[in-house]
Amino acid sequence: MKTLLATTLLVLSLVATPLLAQDDTIRVGMSGQYFPFTFVEQDTLKGFEVDVMNAVAKEMGREVEYKTAAFSGLFGMLGAGRIDTVANQITITEERQKAYIFSEPYVYDGAQVVTKAGNTEIEGVEDLKGKTVAVNLGSNFEALLRDLPYADEIDIKTYDSNIERDTALGRVDAFVMDRVSASQIIKEKPLPLELAGPTFSQITNAYPFKDTEEGRALRDEVNAALSALREKGTLREISEEWFGTDITSP
Repeated sequence: MKTLLATTLLVLSLVATPLLAQDDTIRVGMSGQYFPFTFVEQDTLKGFEVDVMNAVAKEMGREVEYKTAAFSGLFGMLGAGRIDTVANQITITEERQKAYIFSEPYVYDGAQVVTKAGNTEIEGVEDLKGKTVAVNLGSNFEALLRDLPYADEIDIKTYDSNIERDTALGRVDAFVMDRVSASQIIKEKPLPLELAGPTFSQITNAYPFKDTEEGRALRDEVNAALSALREKGTLREISEEWFGTDITSP
């Protein structure tokens, strides 16, 4: 009887260990196609989002597992329970708040118009009337453009990637993304692009979660980690390493 009991406990122990490890892992979705926040270099996933999430997971005492997919499919993966959250410059919007709960913001930025270098027809968002403008498919920038009073005069094109290339080649007149990403693309990539005017909408980025008991608990745990990392200066250090400035504070 003692032998049977010992064997049973051993089996339960072996079964419980991998389950515990799995429960302690945060499954995070990202596109890997949004430089410099998330991108692949020499088969390695890199970027500001990766460094921040790694720091969050470490603060929580958890492992992190990244799952990459087209940006337009990330929320579908979250809704289906294939991932626990998304780390891909996810802007808090009224529409998204109807379906998900969000962590506290960890990025403060603004929407930016970008044109081919030397373009004299577009000097800001007010000049997009009658123009073809590219945005990343599934991003909030399409909604921001459609909220403009002259939205019906803008030809909006949605892309999974390479909106900067088509703008540089003159296939579209401009693209819109966050100012930080746009500035880094201009700095790092050999493309003739330039910022057109100031930002036209303030945006805050955060982690979305399903509005369930488990999702709320994980959101609260992530918030505690973000607060600790902000107090320690870790978020600021990661931001300054990538951008030379702090985008993690308002």
